[in-house]
Amino acid sequence: MKETKQGLASPEARAAMHELMGAFEAFKAANDERLEAIERKAGDGLLEARVARIDQAVGAAQDRLERLSADARRPVIGAGVSERDPSTATLSPSPASGGGSPEFKSYLRTGATAGVIEVKAGLSTGALSGGYVVPEQVERLIERRLMAASPMREIAAVRTVAGGVYKKPVSIAGVESGWVAETAPRPETDPATLQLLEFPSADLYASPAATQTLLDDAMVDLDEWLAAEVEDAFAAQETAAFVNGDGANKPKGILSYTVQADANADWGEIGYVASGADGAFEASDPTDRLIDLIYAPKSQYRANARFVMNRRTAGIIRKFKDADGNYVWSPATQPGATSSLLGYPVTEIEQMPDVASGSLSIAFGDFRRGYLIVDRAGVRVLRDPYTAKPYVLFYTTKRVGGGVQNFDALKVMKFAAT
Repeated sequence: MKETKQGLASPEARAAMHELMGAFEAFKAANDERLEAIERKAGDGLLEARVARIDQAVGAAQDRLERLSADARRPVIGAGVSERDPSTATLSPSPASGGGSPEFKSYLRTGATAGVIEVKAGLSTGALSGGYVVPEQVERLIERRLMAASPMREIAAVRTVAGGVYKKPVSIAGVESGWVAETAPRPETDPATLQLLEFPSADLYASPAATQTLLDDAMVDLDEWLAAEVEDAFAAQETAAFVNGDGANKPKGILSYTVQADANADWGEIGYVASGADGAFEASDPTDRLIDLIYAPKSQYRANARFVMNRRTAGIIRKFKDADGNYVWSPATQPGATSSLLGYPVTEIEQMPDVASGSLSIAFGDFRRGYLIVDRAGVRVLRDPYTAKPYVLFYTTKRVGGGVQNFDALKVMKFAAT
């Protein structure tokens, strides 16, 4: 059997790694020249354009490396799925079975439901109200592909639940205690203050289409085809909701909660650190504000913290230096790794807003402890050969929820003077 991690050291990934390192070195040299020209008050428009072009090359090389790393992490569905830990299992296909279940493949190809009405071993539980409950191994394939395509799924906590609403009690104030003398009275202390957080799941759907000729082709792996078709649609909708969703029939995004200056933020609000200028970084010492953002969360949340921003914000920060003249941005040093900023990994999510007046363009913190994604167990497929003849539609649905579960673990930067 072949481990899924082998692809991380492929020749293509190594070539992309060398391309990224070379582009970043060229970027640093060009940016140093630009800064020297500014200091001499002899700014050159051609030099500015050159730096911008090299910056785009750095971004393109980084994107290529991340795509190769994501492709390497995608498993091949098969009979070797580990029940104990599907995220690290070896998933080599079985030649005998071809992956998936024969009943499910038959349903996709012909719509046959013989032997399908009852829930068989290996299928998700739940009543069949029409359509087909996707076999467990195919469901895992869809989830794994979503994790590779949706950055938030890689960095946040993900929990699969059986009910439509996941409720989590959180202690926002611990039990009080105190020191007493040996014979002094022990007055009753205040109990912990609990707050109940609710994460309802909402319906997410896609409806890929195929011709009957494609379905009749025995060489087509329908499990893989269905997962590939819904991957982009589900991942784009999910990521947008995890960042900006308003919570109405979708998850609530991290930027949809009330933000408050970090010193005044209460539970239920996300604290922010100001950038020092309206719609921009502070001109004199922009790195200082990034350091302020790093130290906004408590120490227990910084060990596994990371920055989240889009590529245009990353392009601005790539030019920053510290007081010793060293670049604060470091590109990935090996395939499968991520770029880092001031020693913390950076996750690029395109749905994060661009730098603008009052924007919340950078988030920092421990996202695994701060944000929770809730998956309702089961993915359903309804085969529809009637609505769009001669195409067969596969109405695929899953239920997803999400929201902030720990407001102390996440902080944002607001691009404002104060």
